[in-house]
Amino acid sequence: MHILILGGTGEARRLAGLLHDTLHDTEGPAVRVTSSLAGRVAEPRLPPGEVRVGGFGGSEGLARWLRTHQVDALIDATHPFARTISFNAAHAATAAHVPLLALRRPGWAPGEGDRWHPADSLDEAAALLPALGRRVFLTTGRMGLAAFAGLDALWFLMRSVDAPEPPYPARMEVLLDRGPFTLEGEREVLRTHRIDVLVTKDSGGAATAPKLTAAREAGIPVVVVRRPPVPDGVSVAATPEEAAAWVGHWVGQLSG
Repeated sequence: MHILILGGTGEARRLAGLLHDTLHDTEGPAVRVTSSLAGRVAEPRLPPGEVRVGGFGGSEGLARWLRTHQVDALIDATHPFARTISFNAAHAATAAHVPLLALRRPGWAPGEGDRWHPADSLDEAAALLPALGRRVFLTTGRMGLAAFAGLDALWFLMRSVDAPEPPYPARMEVLLDRGPFTLEGEREVLRTHRIDVLVTKDSGGAATAPKLTAAREAGIPVVVVRRPPVPDGVSVAATPEEAAAWVGHWVGQLSG
């Protein structure tokens, strides 16, 4: 059985590790696992097992890859905001007649004392900022910075793994860093840079959640960009363990 994981997230790496460690029989691997990375990060953290890097050429290219490499099941474990690849995966799985599962960590929920301002897009988030603050901690990643490029009256601290490319805000400092982040570290970032508003995507997970706690403690408003929905009809697992159980089900179906 051949499983293709569309990865790049911590959950994808954990799932690949689970499958690599547990789905073996006495004669060797019962399941072949290939992880696919988009290639947008210069030095990605690689999962165990086979790895491919780069795009597929849209949904038709992905469907062709599934057929050519005899993939039996597809798992979309990409970032919750990787909308294009998720919809390409849904179309490709249908075209290639391959079962598809989306692995999505649960989103964040506001707690007591949070000052959250929801937005449906980066453009909407940018439109909210002038009324909320002047020194912005921008943690939405290096893609999509054009939405904030016209806000010349504001100053931005932009954090990402790799350096961004223009267009981006004229008054911007770049902080190159990779999570997981600590609460004390996030408190220090807010203090040092005199941040008065935070912008984030609702990525969920614990690795980047401390910034939300630090913002709550400091009374700082947070603009939270809502995540796009999973394509209609696609089953969803919340944890790598649930996804591994789903794979185990399909292994049983094929071997039975």
